[in-house]
Amino acid sequence: MRIREIQVGEISLPLVHPFKTALRTVDHVNDVVVRVIGENGCAGYGEAPPTAVITGETKGSVACAVRDFIAPAIAGLDLMELDAVMDRLQRSMVHNTSAKAAVDMALLDLWGKTLNAPLWRLLGGAKSEFETDLTISVNSAEEMVRDSVEAVGRGFHILKVKVGKDGRGDVERLAAVREAVGPDVVLRVDANQGWSPREAVRIIAALEDAGVNAELIEQPVPAADFDGMKYVTAHVNTPILADESVFSPADAVRVLQEHAADLINIKLMKTGGIWPALKLCAIAETFGARCMIGCMLESQISVAAAAHLAAAKGVIALADLDGPSLCACEPFPGGPKFEESRIVMTETPGIGVQVPDLWG
Repeated sequence: MRIREIQVGEISLPLVHPFKTALRTVDHVNDVVVRVIGENGCAGYGEAPPTAVITGETKGSVACAVRDFIAPAIAGLDLMELDAVMDRLQRSMVHNTSAKAAVDMALLDLWGKTLNAPLWRLLGGAKSEFETDLTISVNSAEEMVRDSVEAVGRGFHILKVKVGKDGRGDVERLAAVREAVGPDVVLRVDANQGWSPREAVRIIAALEDAGVNAELIEQPVPAADFDGMKYVTAHVNTPILADESVFSPADAVRVLQEHAADLINIKLMKTGGIWPALKLCAIAETFGARCMIGCMLESQISVAAAAHLAAAKGVIALADLDGPSLCACEPFPGGPKFEESRIVMTETPGIGVQVPDLWG
């Protein structure tokens, strides 16, 4: 079944609360949607958020990459020769990982539909449901406590708390959140590259002493500071999760081989899609390391794709797939069911999300 056409559209969805990290503040999901159409008229869908502070991509660059470079490289190829198609996709241009990810998931959606099977089963079928956390944006301690209590009231048992703005304040915020939600709620702490190595060690030690009992600390120092990541990992007891430091399989090997982190966070927008992410899963298995599956500010189109990967692979033991829960509406039916903290897979072929006609 040959690839007939690749189209690009846009979506804009409001968030329940502004999304605030050490890097940015956002109040809408403004993403690019890709549709890949097969010669039989069936279509697969993918999505890419423009996240310039992480991947370097903008909405315009994603659309340009898909239209002018990726689409000409793969149009006319036989989708059943999947390895060759994915190789051509990745070689169509360097970088531009979010653009590649959107096309990758659209291709795999179409592939699953063509084979009449859900993608998570085709890729391994490790589990049919799992639990995700919910992100708490960095704000004043009072606002973060309010948002955390609200999240627990919605049924979330795992919170991913954003910090990284100021060290002493971060400790106070996290201690206040822990006191408010009690000892049974899991807290994951994400500094989004906001600390220096020595500052990170001091803050994490203070969190340990204060009884915050964080499950992990995500990306405490800048992504390029590999030695800093190694320093922090070696000097604290709390597990360290590498996020922005790991885009490629080579990054994963280096981080795990040299123990610059204990876990790695797989995001399709960093890897360039599901197909390359499978290599990171294999690498983590080789090193005996667990993975988190994460997302950026995405709707259920691309978060559903990430959920299929998470359900397929047992090495993905932690999930941060709260994109749909952060949105004020869910306009796209079908695919995995996002039931607050629970994500339940279905037997719908492909990725399964139904996308309205954005192309007129």
